Amino acid sequence: MVIPALDEAGQIAGAIQSVQLPDEDVQILVVDGGSRDETAARARAAGAVVIRSEPGRARQLQVGWRASSGDVVLFLHADTRLEPGWASALRDAMSRPSVVGGAFRLRFDRRTPALRLIEFGAWLRVKLASLPYGDQAIFVRRQVLEAIGGVPEVALMEDLDLVREMKAHGRVLEVPLSATTSARRYVEGGPLRTMGRHWLALAAWRLGVDRERVAHWYRR
Repeated sequence: MVIPALDEAGQIAGAIQSVQLPDEDVQILVVDGGSRDETAARARAAGAVVIRSEPGRARQLQVGWRASSGDVVLFLHADTRLEPGWASALRDAMSRPSVVGGAFRLRFDRRTPALRLIEFGAWLRVKLASLPYGDQAIFVRRQVLEAIGGVPEVALMEDLDLVREMKAHGRVLEVPLSATTSARRYVEGGPLRTMGRHWLALAAWRLGVDRERVAHWYRR
């Protein structure tokens, strides 16, 4: 379990607690990108091992999985929670030899019509294109990560690059359990406006637009 984090003191303990299992020792690595708050201390207090890294989600994911030891690596965002039963569902998915990895079903921690529309759009994207985003808690076999060189270290949309590489090696499934993620970005930026930005970024990714250029536009 790899959780990249940067200034997530208010969220990190909840993410860790959502994946701890009473009867299993789950390896939880929090890769801190230089937080200026209590993220690292709260992660340790919650039971995770904290690794320091240069900032940048792709870089942090790369550092984390290389420090991990499991046959399957799950990447969890610091503001995302997995529901009970996640480990059994993951094991069931990975028991199929043709499956190289997958993700969970997107759900927001707030319930509004606009956010439900975005959830439906995410479901449709995975259904039609097998293309989950990082906030759906992507998981992948270690041997596949090793074969593709790990997580692509790019400025933006490393999750899509990772899934594209995964699909070249086998099936990518959506597990029928939820990854409940914070709706804060959508609330702050406006749900439909933020969704539109995501779809434009996805289109740019598909067209092969320069990643630094997309990142500069996306973060404005």
